Amino acid sequence: MPVLELIIFAGLAVLILYQLYSVLGRRVGRQPEDTPATEAARSGVRPAERPMEQVEEGVTLTGLAAVKARDPGFDVGHFLAGAKSAYEMIVKAFSEGDRATLKNLLSAPVMASFDAAIAAREAEGRTETVEFLHTPRADLEKAELAAGDLAQMTVRFLAEFRARSKGPEGEAVDDRRTAELWTFERSLKSRDPNWTLIHVDAAEA
Repeated sequence: MPVLELIIFAGLAVLILYQLYSVLGRRVGRQPEDTPATEAARSGVRPAERPMEQVEEGVTLTGLAAVKARDPGFDVGHFLAGAKSAYEMIVKAFSEGDRATLKNLLSAPVMASFDAAIAAREAEGRTETVEFLHTPRADLEKAELAAGDLAQMTVRFLAEFRARSKGPEGEAVDDRRTAELWTFERSLKSRDPNWTLIHVDAAEA
């Protein structure tokens, strides 16, 4: 009997060990040695052969790439050339108190701020004209898609101009150098190609 029992117990042990091996020997999840190359070899597909849609899935475009994705025709050089023209036009219109020109180029909050400054100057009996000594320098500081198709471009302007002013105390000439960050906004769905100035900040030269 003892010998028979030993044989039975030995058979049961072999069966249990085999079942444990069949479970613990399986590959579950990603293994430490599972590099992209080994996974590709195992699946029979090389990385270069994987569909591009899978590689790009889940990628969120930001900044200039996001703007160009919505408007493939957007050209930075063309935009900056237009921004420089708008900058000169706005600075001159502000100095001359030309509210009609400013209203077409500024957002309501910026227009209100400019209008208050013009009104204060008028109340003091002052007038001013501006002459640019050189073409302003314009560099794209930031680009973003704010909401949906609303693009915002922040441009750093460096400019030198001569301001001539007249007031109760007489005339004055002042040569100025400025560094500012101007943010322009435009809906990429709009047929209107013009951008609106929505924010002005001082910047380091």
